[in-house]
Amino acid sequence: MPRHFLALAALPLLFLHQAAHAQACTRPGQAIDEKGFVPIGGIEQWVRIKGSSCANPIVLIVHGGPGNPTTPWADNVYKGWEKDFTIVQWDQRGAGKTFGRNPMKDEEPLVVERLRDDGVEVARHAARRFGKRKVILMGGSWSSVLGVYMAKSNPEMFCGFVSSAQVVGNALSQRGSYDATLALARAAGDADSVGKLDAIGAPPWTDPRSPGIIRRIMRKYEALGTEPAPKAWWTPDPAYATPKDEADYTAGEDYSWLQFVGLKGDGISSKIDLYKLGPKFALPVYMVQGEQDLLTMPEPSKRYFDFIQAPHKEYVLVPRAGHDPNPPMVDAQYRLLKKIGDCR
Repeated sequence: MPRHFLALAALPLLFLHQAAHAQACTRPGQAIDEKGFVPIGGIEQWVRIKGSSCANPIVLIVHGGPGNPTTPWADNVYKGWEKDFTIVQWDQRGAGKTFGRNPMKDEEPLVVERLRDDGVEVARHAARRFGKRKVILMGGSWSSVLGVYMAKSNPEMFCGFVSSAQVVGNALSQRGSYDATLALARAAGDADSVGKLDAIGAPPWTDPRSPGIIRRIMRKYEALGTEPAPKAWWTPDPAYATPKDEADYTAGEDYSWLQFVGLKGDGISSKIDLYKLGPKFALPVYMVQGEQDLLTMPEPSKRYFDFIQAPHKEYVLVPRAGHDPNPPMVDAQYRLLKKIGDCR
């Protein structure tokens, strides 16, 4: 691992910027394992890059949540991808180690367009370090929205967008999701869940706790028809399990989630409407949808897929998969990444 990258956090900002953008691929087949703070969007943001060969195509994984970085456990989930791809992740503004370095107050808004620009800058940083022109973009759930914004704003930076659990409108106010979950609870004679759903009522909600209540119930019923993710997937890397890292992760999660739902249902989620961005994409789009997903259900995601126009597009419905990552979902994503292949 290049020593200058390990030491990034200790460098002055000007030198930090120069070191972070130096060429990382110095010999054919060189393995890459880097992590550190990089100047992105005027602040230092945490970037993680790993792969078995620096010549491989780059995949930028944009994490969901918002506020749920994949960096603590991605080595478990995506380890098998590293032989074919260089995996790039970053803790978004307001999340994880980036939040720990740059704490944000509740009154400081999290803005989609700012995160979009940060993400594009991370993609450019990775491409420069490995001598590429383009990278593959991948996102799911919240980052399916952020990914659309990134793909539309700078399509020349990406050779394909792989989206999972596509959010189209206000996912927290989809009446269909509420009705489907309530129907499942009633059919199961689940009085506890029915009581909770009746208590919060149908969306839209003004109580920021309501989305969390229904999501927990959704997960219970998704689990009945999906393949469980291995428990080992969610064991964090020791580098992210220090008391400070855990506190920063939780604080960033709390901040970002409140920004997303809003104190009165008026957060980022209430303003999501991808149809308003128009149908045209100037890059291939691949949409992966869990068949048992109750939060971002197959019907609205397929309707949006049919709406969009792209040079190439594919819709993959994955049996025994729900909203959250599991082996069938990860396998479907990997097959699409292999189909996209190298892009320079």
